[in-house]
Amino acid sequence: MTPDLTLTRLAGAAGRDLLVVGPSLGTSVTALWGVCAERLGDRFEVVGWDLPGHGRSPATAEPFSVAELATAVRERAVAAADGREAWYAGVSLGGAVGWELALDPGVFGAVAVLASAPRIGEPSAWHERADLVRRAGTAVMVAGSAERWFAPGFTDRRPDVAGALLTSLADSDPSSYALACEALAAFDARDRVAAAKVPALVAAGEHDAVVPPEQARTAAPDARFEMLHGCAHLPPAEDPAVVAALLTDFFTTQRVTR
Repeated sequence: MTPDLTLTRLAGAAGRDLLVVGPSLGTSVTALWGVCAERLGDRFEVVGWDLPGHGRSPATAEPFSVAELATAVRERAVAAADGREAWYAGVSLGGAVGWELALDPGVFGAVAVLASAPRIGEPSAWHERADLVRRAGTAVMVAGSAERWFAPGFTDRRPDVAGALLTSLADSDPSSYALACEALAAFDARDRVAAAKVPALVAAGEHDAVVPPEQARTAAPDARFEMLHGCAHLPPAEDPAVVAALLTDFFTTQRVTR
């Protein structure tokens, strides 16, 4: 099934190149990308999508795959772009969607994959998490996510940013969150990424324990790789200025060479 995803305009004027940004599991796209999008808005119209049951997207009880998320994003991007140049950047699960879009890009001219890989974690761990959240709700994930998501000291320096992201996790629909875990359990594009049809940027957080930098670096040897120093698993929120500059440089370069 193609999930019902809600798109939200985050920044930038209509008529500029379209940049579609995607969330990590457990985050709303506004909490994750909001500040970074403001910086990107000088060059792009930035539109974000939310996972089912996260942020503004409706909850679902129907299973979905990463490929089906990509289909939904692709379809909505065609309508939103309306003939403009379009680009995609996603984090973690949103980055997994980016790998699928690189293989079947539709309107997208290039993709950026942040804190992600063609396979994330182990299937058994995702199934265990899905079962736990169905029993206990998404609030049970908050403490562990606070440790995994952010680089050392970030929550003390920016409690407002960390708090907004962790609140978006607690507010996520448990059934939809569990289904997203099961989508990640089934996702494995390792034998397909070499067939990507558009250029890809891979960026990894220096302190990311979910997708360690070396895993991200070796995922697609032909892709451009960048280390995001001082970041862990949510770089657009942890260092919005650096991420915005990196994405602007990458997509602007691709536009010139097209």
